[in-house]
Amino acid sequence: MVEGLVIGVIALVCVCAIYALSAARVVKQYERGVVFRLGRLREGVRGPGFTLIVPFVDRLHKINMQIVTMPVPAQDGITRDNVTVRVDAVIYFKVVDASDALIRVENYRFAVSQMAQTSLRSIIGKSELDDLLSNREKLNQGLELMIDSPSVGWGVQIDRVEIKDVSLPETMKRSMARQAEADRERRARVINADAELQASKKLAEAAQEMAGQPAALQLRLLQTVVAVAAEKNSTLVLPFPVELLRFLERATPAEAEQAVRAVSDVAEEARSPEAKPEVVREEQPEEREPEKLGPEKRERQRQGV
Repeated sequence: MVEGLVIGVIALVCVCAIYALSAARVVKQYERGVVFRLGRLREGVRGPGFTLIVPFVDRLHKINMQIVTMPVPAQDGITRDNVTVRVDAVIYFKVVDASDALIRVENYRFAVSQMAQTSLRSIIGKSELDDLLSNREKLNQGLELMIDSPSVGWGVQIDRVEIKDVSLPETMKRSMARQAEADRERRARVINADAELQASKKLAEAAQEMAGQPAALQLRLLQTVVAVAAEKNSTLVLPFPVELLRFLERATPAEAEQAVRAVSDVAEEARSPEAKPEVVREEQPEEREPEKLGPEKRERQRQGV
């Protein structure tokens, strides 16, 4: 009888141990446990740590509460200004209500992924190409609102949405490159024209200052000659002396015309071939070549005539 009692106690202990092992569960720090008893949701979510359930009656489902990083596949679309683009993005979300994420949607990850793809297509159609390239922050906020609105009922919170890359056709890339090049060339021409305008104003002021002092113009001319002479590969040609300029400044119109005419005559005489001095050479007696004799004269010379 004692042996039967011992066996019964051992059997009871084994059953309790098996029951405890089957009822014991461990929930990690980043997880939450949702218990279903005979198919019905038990109130309260099991927190992290050790917890017990009723074996063969309760079922514990663990939900990850970490932020999930999910890439959104690239979507082809046409922008509002009729440009075909291919845009991909990345979405960051987390579960805030484990019960709703498990009950209200079959697979919350797949649901969020599909919602992100459709929202991305919608945002492409509502935006222009310039907004996709330069104003992404605003598009990210709009995309986040579009995804977050239906996901609130799923117990999911959208933390952040980012557009990663915008792929353009090759023809559009070449057109944009030509546009940027033309814009830079336009700015360069405007800057050059502005510089010419400022330089002309300064030169006009300098001319007014030099008009009162003729010697300043001569000094400037000499400085220019010195600057040009510093270059070894430059040649400076002065067709008339500086004194002639001074004479023309002081002379009357008639005297100036006469001086210019005289300079022109001298230049023409220097260019004409008749003005070249002739070289007189002394004539020296040249040896005459023997005259060529005809056949009759040769016959006479032979005969001694």
